[in-house]
Amino acid sequence: MDLELRHLRTLVAVVDEGTFTDAADRLRVSQATVSRTIATLEAALGVRLLQRTTRHVSLTGTGAQVLAHARRVLDEVALLRRIADRAELRVGYAWAALGRHTRRVQKRWAAAHPRTPLVFVQSGTPTAGLAEGAADVAVVRRPLDDVRFDTALVGAERRMAAVATDGPLGRRRTLRLADLAPYTIAIDERTGTTTLDLWHPGPTPTTVRTTRGVDEWLTLIAAGQAVGVTPEATAHQNPRPGVAYRPLRGAPAVPVRLAWWRDDVPHHLADLLTMAGEAYRSAKGENRVLGSR
Repeated sequence: MDLELRHLRTLVAVVDEGTFTDAADRLRVSQATVSRTIATLEAALGVRLLQRTTRHVSLTGTGAQVLAHARRVLDEVALLRRIADRAELRVGYAWAALGRHTRRVQKRWAAAHPRTPLVFVQSGTPTAGLAEGAADVAVVRRPLDDVRFDTALVGAERRMAAVATDGPLGRRRTLRLADLAPYTIAIDERTGTTTLDLWHPGPTPTTVRTTRGVDEWLTLIAAGQAVGVTPEATAHQNPRPGVAYRPLRGAPAVPVRLAWWRDDVPHHLADLLTMAGEAYRSAKGENRVLGSR
């Protein structure tokens, strides 16, 4: 017998609700149907998944492993349905969404498209979930040289140094790239925006520590084991005790682009591009006004 989604949904419901009776209520079927479905699933897999008593249901060791996979399968199916239904516009990002502009764009979007939620999803891949189908549009801050995708520039962000708050650099208000050269630099080569080319032609950092994702990167920096360079959006979206973000003078800005599948342009993409671009331009104007005072 082939497994069906109803078998997996029933297993998840029984575990989440704690009893066959409550699972039946959640699924709107009879308790006998829940029992038969679980028995069929166990027979198909050839293993016992649940330990049953008169008042309690618990997972076996194998059942715990099957449950984890069942949840992932159901999540993937739900994602497929959202993609097909286009009920929402999902915007992927690897480290930070649109930084301090995220909320502004969300509010404008909700007013203009109340029936199509704008959902930001984090995905630690080079395309921020676009290639994997987790997102319809992606925020990218590094070159995306893939002919399958189109991109549009919406703004730019200054670079920030990320340093330990209790270290000597943490006491400085601003820094330069040369100030970081004597230290170990944490670089995420897969999803980050920093390369050693930033220091050319000056001296490069003494050591490179490779990381995978923003959490590992921040943990190293907070511990004083490395310093980092990142777009300002990271500072807004990822504050961390023990980490101080400082503006980097003389460092080139980071271009911020939105990317999408070339052969499958998302609905309302033009509106999103307009809103994101206006948010960045507005912030740039505000910064000029503040700087002139």
